[in-house]
Amino acid sequence: MPQPNRESADNELGGLMYRFLQSTAAQYMTRGVTTVTRDVTLRDLEALFEKHDFNSFPVVEEGKMLGIVTKFDFLRAFAFTTGQMVPHYDDLMKRPVGEVMTEAVVHVEPTSPLTRVLQLMVSLKARSFPVVGAERQLVGIISREDVMRALTEATRDAR
Repeated sequence: MPQPNRESADNELGGLMYRFLQSTAAQYMTRGVTTVTRDVTLRDLEALFEKHDFNSFPVVEEGKMLGIVTKFDFLRAFAFTTGQMVPHYDDLMKRPVGEVMTEAVVHVEPTSPLTRVLQLMVSLKARSFPVVGAERQLVGIISREDVMRALTEATRDAR
């Protein structure tokens, strides 16, 4: 019975890792993305956060990604300084997402290698990124879980 040698094991693992190195955002992203528009109220946004347990929603209109609204953006609407008049809660909850969303969004393209996605996640401590096409259309979301699934699938034969 032949014994596996160290070199063949290293080559096999390297080959498995090569599968991961070849993977792109488009292959592992989540395609059915729940989005909001700029005119959604903070009250409706709060309900969406509770319903879906997401940390953010892309803001999309006419197929184009305009920004993202996060739980942090939502909470920032309630941060006041001592010199400000505090608006009534109902007035705040009527504010549209367009007033609190973040417009400058770090995103990746469908062809982005997962290694690049992973580098961005680590360096920015991000949970996910929108996947945006050439015409600014939202095509998906790539999350930490998606990257972990890709790594698991690429190295499955090593287990």
